[in-house]
Amino acid sequence: MPKTQKNRAAALANSDLSKRYTVDEAVSLVKSAAYAKFDESLDIAVRLGVNPKHADQMVRGAIVLPNGTGKTVRVLVFARGEKEKEALEAGADIAGADELVAKVQEGFLDFDRVIATPDLMGAVGKLGRVLGPRGLMPNPKVGTVTFDVKNAVREAKAGKVEYRVDKAGVVHCRIGRKSFDSAKLSENAMALIGELLAKKPSTAKGIYLRSITLSSTMGLGFRVDPTTVVAKSEDES
Repeated sequence: MPKTQKNRAAALANSDLSKRYTVDEAVSLVKSAAYAKFDESLDIAVRLGVNPKHADQMVRGAIVLPNGTGKTVRVLVFARGEKEKEALEAGADIAGADELVAKVQEGFLDFDRVIATPDLMGAVGKLGRVLGPRGLMPNPKVGTVTFDVKNAVREAKAGKVEYRVDKAGVVHCRIGRKSFDSAKLSENAMALIGELLAKKPSTAKGIYLRSITLSSTMGLGFRVDPTTVVAKSEDES
């Protein structure tokens, strides 16, 4: 049996995947069951009681996680003049206007986040086929189309993550790395869940938080009891 399968089998033997846990318990279990040699990412999947086919039930936004994600984010900013200078001073990896649009059209994709000033969206719109499928198209709803490029760049570098419910009604998001302190991972998870609770559409019926699962890149997934999350979120608010 390959070593990876042996490690997974050992993790399974010491885990109860049928139970539902608190966020703190699930974080500890995910960390202990993560067997890869590299610093695995920790991810959360939240299934919501919404129908994304209806525009009024689309849950989408962005949040700066209190403890970041542990990922170095390469930020590209479409801006000109003083705004281009502001973006670079704030820490953007690359900034520019029409010449940068042309560069991306030619195949340059060495970046993880795109921010644009509103006056350049006409030109940036030409990149829809390139940026759209990669989830990189700037959008005012998540704060990536703005004249406040300084703050947008700083938030992106600090660990701002975008989330969007998929066709199955699930929000997937990275909340950190295995090497993070458990308390910091729990805090990040609760921050995202609190954000999703605040974004509950008024037209959503029935149970809103259907299921929550925490997992690592290569490791196991542990289910969280949504009722404990709602209770904790209410206590903290």
